[in-house]
Amino acid sequence: MDLIPSILQAIGLFMATNIDDIIVLSLFFARGAGQRGTTARILAGQYLGFGGILAAAVLVALGAGVFLPPQAIPYFGLIPLFLGLWAAWRAWRAWRAADDDDDAKVAGKNVGVLTVAAVTFANGGDNIGVYVPVFLSVGPTAVVAYCIAFLALVAVLVVLAKFIATRRPIAEVLERWEHVLFPIVLIGLGVFILVEGGAFGL
Repeated sequence: MDLIPSILQAIGLFMATNIDDIIVLSLFFARGAGQRGTTARILAGQYLGFGGILAAAVLVALGAGVFLPPQAIPYFGLIPLFLGLWAAWRAWRAWRAADDDDDAKVAGKNVGVLTVAAVTFANGGDNIGVYVPVFLSVGPTAVVAYCIAFLALVAVLVVLAKFIATRRPIAEVLERWEHVLFPIVLIGLGVFILVEGGAFGL
């Protein structure tokens, strides 16, 4: 039973397909800075979203592609696109209001579990495309080992993103520009997913 090689391969595969999540997660941490339970919500959202990615990859590998045809994956880009536009609209409203209501500003920056999960899942189209052929090429035991390793590494990814987001120079930049960077990154991510996947004939 070659579990050790499978786990090592899983670590490499996870790093290659999820390194971009660090940027998005760091922005989530910046957005929820000072809010109680931010880390728990981000962790739960990341697990929920990544669990959806794994479930989709396993189902497709098992031949359930009819439920998630490959041509549907690029349209996941609509999720971060709409979330980014919503965040941009709220930032514009806050700027127009130009008041000093700290409570309202803080409430507007709460990070929700479902928001994190939706962005994570939408950003996982490439993950699904990579995981499926790998799962098809190994046995059931190796697939289980991959999934366990992936789920363990999700926590490591969140901890790493929090570490980066809380370093003083980075935290200062994120605190100052988060309201601009957050929607830009989400909108850019959504457009990239749509264009890269050829959605709407792009």
